[in-house]
Amino acid sequence: MLGAYGLIGLPVSLKLVDAGHCVTGLGRDVARARISYPQVTWNEQDIAYLTDASAWLPFLSDVDAVVNCAGALQDSPRDNLHALQFEAMKALFEACERVGIKQVVQISAVGVSLESNVTFSHTKAQADAALAASNLPWTILRPGLVLAPNAYGGTALLRGLASFPFAIPLLDGQQRVQTVSIDDVAEAVLAAIEGRVRDRTIYDLVESDTHSLQEVILAFRSWLGHPPAPVVKMPSWFGVLTGRLGDLLSYLGWRSPLRTTAILQLGVGVVGDASTWRKEGGHRLRSLDESLRHLPATVQERWFGRMWLLKPAIIAVLSFFWLASGMIGLVELDSASALLTERGWGREMAMLAVLCGSLIDIVLGAMILVRRFVKAAVSGMIGVTALYLMAATLFTPDIWLDPLGPLIKVIPGAFLALVACALAEER
Repeated sequence: MLGAYGLIGLPVSLKLVDAGHCVTGLGRDVARARISYPQVTWNEQDIAYLTDASAWLPFLSDVDAVVNCAGALQDSPRDNLHALQFEAMKALFEACERVGIKQVVQISAVGVSLESNVTFSHTKAQADAALAASNLPWTILRPGLVLAPNAYGGTALLRGLASFPFAIPLLDGQQRVQTVSIDDVAEAVLAAIEGRVRDRTIYDLVESDTHSLQEVILAFRSWLGHPPAPVVKMPSWFGVLTGRLGDLLSYLGWRSPLRTTAILQLGVGVVGDASTWRKEGGHRLRSLDESLRHLPATVQERWFGRMWLLKPAIIAVLSFFWLASGMIGLVELDSASALLTERGWGREMAMLAVLCGSLIDIVLGAMILVRRFVKAAVSGMIGVTALYLMAATLFTPDIWLDPLGPLIKVIPGAFLALVACALAEER
């Protein structure tokens, strides 16, 4: 199972385990999955580097079927879509032919096309074509907008937009969308593995009805238990700006669902045709309302929807706070060091202390903008805040006589502790 801990991969893995199959998961970072889901055997490997068929052979030992749930939205320093979604898959299919794999199930997406100028769609279509041209027994599943209990990527975005407190901002909202429950996707994979649907066939997995994106978001809002709110149409330039900002954040390691590719994909809609699935005996796919009824609309969902919107603001405020603190220290080096010299510090020692503190603040403020350094940056901020508190108590105890002194020193530390809980353990 490729991408076995992802939005689609994890429910599929657990479905197969519950059906009595032995599942081996392959992914880039499986440390947490090993702890949470020991019933799956986990192998850690960046799939994008397996672009030669021989590199796949060790992972195919004692394997009867392969399910590909791996993928990414668009290129970034972390993801190379051509390598991940086409080159590696082409090599995988060749390796599967060599060892005689009995079934390959490819999770693609509705609407993918070789003529598309969107890299996500084009590379997925290339992989589908390579699999279809092989001699393998294969099944290609193309889900619509997947509704899942995991809040990740597009599913997180739906919850966030539906949770806006006063009005819902949308670029257009009239794009046509068909949804599919993650349970239906997992059941379809199981049916393909067990031979209950015809192989060497491409199946769109979408509900019968078609909705506008606005209708889907309003359905999510009702599901979350929020009162009705008006929809505010945002100008097109706002969408371009948001996509570019999301692209920029991806180079810092943040996988924003509002990137250019997502906006382009939504612009053309998410629509398929499940008639082939129904014709070949596939189970009935749930409607949007049925899918939401089977998802837990708990207090956790409502908290997540509202707090998810604050996450970028929290990171931006933290970064600005520390960067500004460091820059002010550098600009006002003489004034800041004078506070220490007035208490008996030597001038050079005082300036060195202020200079080091300012540089540390700037480094921590910059580090928290990079996803991979968030945990280290927040831990460093908490440590430095504690150090500042101790230093102030030892060397400038009269600061506590100033009513604002404790607030200036303690509130940032408490705030950082809360942020550490929210960010440090995120996947």
